[in-house]
Amino acid sequence: MTQGFSMDISMIYIALSGLLMVGLALDVVRGRFKYQVGLGDGGHEALGRRIRVHGNAVEYLPIALLLLLAVENAVSSGLLVHLLGSLLVLCRLLHAFGLRMSAGTSLPRFIGTAGTWGMMLVCVGLILANSV
Repeated sequence: MTQGFSMDISMIYIALSGLLMVGLALDVVRGRFKYQVGLGDGGHEALGRRIRVHGNAVEYLPIALLLLLAVENAVSSGLLVHLLGSLLVLCRLLHAFGLRMSAGTSLPRFIGTAGTWGMMLVCVGLILANSV
């Protein structure tokens, strides 16, 4: 029997990720006002970091959320989907915090990156294992 498409759980993490994206975009806007820069970073390293934090989230969140949606539809465990979604949001917050504070390496940035990649790889494995 074919199961209908479900995104009830994933919608929570899509919404939380949307809030994160708006928050990061507002941080860029605040930086642009602070440094009086309309385009680019104007040579301000701190503004460049804000822009990069937002850009990194834009690069990772869409595919990670699509993978989460696919897992929700491939695996019957709502708890697993919640764990993966929570991991994604937590790791993106950690990464944003770590990169926002320093362009160099930091523990939050490392954990955020490793956790995001790990979440994505687990999703890929679950999708492939449950595809027939």
